[in-house]
Amino acid sequence: MTTGRPAASTAGPATGAGAGATDGPAPTGPVVVPVPGRSRYEIHVGGVPVGRTVYLDRGGQRVFHHTRIEDAFGGRGLAGRLVQGALEDTRASGMRIVPVCPCVGKYLEKHGGTYGDITDPVTPDVLDWLDRRLA
Repeated sequence: MTTGRPAASTAGPATGAGAGATDGPAPTGPVVVPVPGRSRYEIHVGGVPVGRTVYLDRGGQRVFHHTRIEDAFGGRGLAGRLVQGALEDTRASGMRIVPVCPCVGKYLEKHGGTYGDITDPVTPDVLDWLDRRLA
């Protein structure tokens, strides 16, 4: 049966309003979209990307180093939804989290019990590695 919706992405889980629904219109609320080719997750509103959290993979670690929500979309809780979706996808992929990004770090402080088992500390070694990769 065809519902008139695009096929579900196999790039990873989408989160937000309407995620996982099989009937009705495509979601227009916040949806987290993995973009592995660009080493980031985006949050889309109405199908338009309005924020991103960027990472680099280091062995079995996903080092999150930058999160940004467009100014016009600030104050709506989108950063938290974005980070949550990214961390859930990271868990599902079997990777560990390294929260260099302050936004990811603050999220983990609030929800540390949820991700404590897969979170590694930010160490000088990780920061040196990240600096070299971003140079």
